[in-house]
Parts: sequence; structure tokens; C-alpha cells
Amino acid sequence: METRPTTDLPPVATAYNGKDRNAFLFGWNPQAELWNGRLAMIGFLAYLLWDLAGYSVVRNVLNLVG
Repeated sequence: METRPTTDLPPVATAYNGKDRNAFLFGWNPQAELWNGRLAMIGFLAYLLWDLAGYSVVRNVLNLVG
């Protein structure tokens, strides 16, 4: 049986400032960029579902313009 060497990884992944990457910290820090991306993805998905349901804001604006 093959044994693998153990690693000394911390229980939480840290980045840049040595704090938990998933922590919700206020201010300008690397965690803010992660949360901004996550919330943007949720917003994009919400709008996509809203559009597929027939409530298209973009279509209504284009109808007003043209």
C-alpha cells in the first residue's frame, strides 16, 4: 500500500492578508473582491432567470428606443 506524505495546510485557505478568504470583512481587502464577484454572479443569474421568465428590461428599453 502506498502512503502519501501529509501536508501542513491550514484548516482555512488564506490569501494576501493571512485571513480567511471567505470571511466577510468590511473595507478594501482581498475578501471584498471575492464577495463582489460572488454577488455579481448571483445578480447575473437572477437577471437571466428574470429575463427567461418574460420580464425583459433590455427588450422593453430597446422597444422604447426603436
